[in-house]
Amino acid sequence: MPIFAEIYPVLTRYFINISFKGTIYHGWQVQPKSVTVQKILDEAITVILGEKTSTTGAGRTDAGVHARIFCAHFDSQIPDLAKRNNFIFRLNRFLPDDISVTGIRKVLPDANARFSALSRTYKYFISRVKDPFNVETSWFVHGDLDVEAMNTASKILLNHSDFTSFSRLHSDNKTNLCKIYSADWIQDGNMLVFTIRADRFLRNMVRAIVGTMIETGRGKLSPDDFEKILESRNRSSAGMSAPAKGLFLTSIVYPEEIFV
Repeated sequence: MPIFAEIYPVLTRYFINISFKGTIYHGWQVQPKSVTVQKILDEAITVILGEKTSTTGAGRTDAGVHARIFCAHFDSQIPDLAKRNNFIFRLNRFLPDDISVTGIRKVLPDANARFSALSRTYKYFISRVKDPFNVETSWFVHGDLDVEAMNTASKILLNHSDFTSFSRLHSDNKTNLCKIYSADWIQDGNMLVFTIRADRFLRNMVRAIVGTMIETGRGKLSPDDFEKILESRNRSSAGMSAPAKGLFLTSIVYPEEIFV
């Protein structure tokens, strides 16, 4: 019997932080007949704790998307799990090499990994040279790109709130309104990195923005054209979605008062 299988009458809620390389996974969320990060994590926690565990994630990620930081919450009968130093060690020994638990914190009973978040930050990595060591974690884009024009387009994002043009068609979003706090491109060696922070993101939103901005960088769209695409609220007027492999979730911010 697992050492954590004691029975306690009251459930305690925890936030668990993980990192994962999403290359072989069909996204975060459990799906029938598919290997997902949530499925692997739930099974691991269930084995280690000796109690059936189902996590709730901070949001969906598409197949192939990575996370340097991802948060999920779960409830347990164990009231002091965050203080048990060997829990993370045992969990990481059980998990595959491409998923790692980085921390666990006790939170208020109504804290929610998805709905309590104040902001999320994504980074998209574009390789400017063919690099076999980055083939699963960046998009190789050949040819000249006008980074200044791409940054002009980035600033336009901050002036808008309806991102229907960059939302996956026929999604179940209740609203396509988002507040973008910052967005920019920087050159880092052979990498071109797009960083965007917002209160929420629509499915496929960052990848659609990046794909359309690449068209701006190539001179096929002007920054004014980019804004017209936003204003059209029509996904078919935007560019293709950038490949999932270059996208990383890098930060999630929560109000400090939800932590116990």
